Amino acid sequence: MIQIYRDWRGLPKSAQGSTIALGNFDGVHLGHAGVVRAAHAARPDRPLAVLTFEPHPREFFRPQDPPFRLTLSHERALALEALGVGILYELPFDAAFAHLSAEQFVADILRGGLRAAHLACGADFAFGHRRGGSTAFLAARAEALGIGLSLVPPVSDAEGPISATRIRRLLQDGYPERAAALLGRPFSIRGEVMHGDKRGRTIGFPTANIPLGRHLEPARGVYAVTARLPDGVLVKGVANLGLRPTVGGQESRLEVYLFDYEGDLYGAELTVELRHFLRDEQKFASFEALRNQIVTDALAARGLLDGLPP
Repeated sequence: MIQIYRDWRGLPKSAQGSTIALGNFDGVHLGHAGVVRAAHAARPDRPLAVLTFEPHPREFFRPQDPPFRLTLSHERALALEALGVGILYELPFDAAFAHLSAEQFVADILRGGLRAAHLACGADFAFGHRRGGSTAFLAARAEALGIGLSLVPPVSDAEGPISATRIRRLLQDGYPERAAALLGRPFSIRGEVMHGDKRGRTIGFPTANIPLGRHLEPARGVYAVTARLPDGVLVKGVANLGLRPTVGGQESRLEVYLFDYEGDLYGAELTVELRHFLRDEQKFASFEALRNQIVTDALAARGLLDGLPP
């Protein structure tokens, strides 16, 4: 399993001397995978590591922004582990860290604390106080300190470089399949199943209710989904993401109806993958009209998900 360290000081020798991919890695998309592969290819004899930050620097500097994260800490770690990363340096991004100079970042953290053998990053990587450290600065300092460096060009498709910004836009426009193609896996929302108003039970469709928290809010509407249960089992279903206007909801959340499943999920962590966007969220004149539409949505979702493994 991936080993996670949240301090660069006092590391065991087994956590030093790695080949390290640098960046925020929000989404761990195909472009990020290219940086990870470059780090490994440069020094396959060394442990493969990623250095990133928590919270995302944008969350620290602009806390008033709406949630924008594609992957939170736990999800990011799992995605990196799937790429073969054995060590994750998830450094706390706070006021003290934000004031570290570019020289301190290289000399104290990369060299002194992590004893990096090799580094890899995208061409736009910037670091240090007020983003004062460029890739040119990093290249010069790494060479002087005897650390290798791979500058990785963007991974692109026919529409241009793959980026977290592009993926966010696709999700907000209602294209989860296209977002999944850039991520290399379906976009998912992971959270604790909370008690809701239990109205779904009264119309024959009990739902698992999951707050969005710090996740990006994709397009509001109904989705065909797969949900990974705490025991690892994947269950198909249909979900509404949004305000639930028929019942006067005031806060967006994800309500998931799992097909052919009976069990108590309250308090459990559920990972819900958005597979297909079915329709926009809408307000219904009655609960009977809502129930009829859910029947239609569930049939449509089953049809779209039939090709997936059980």
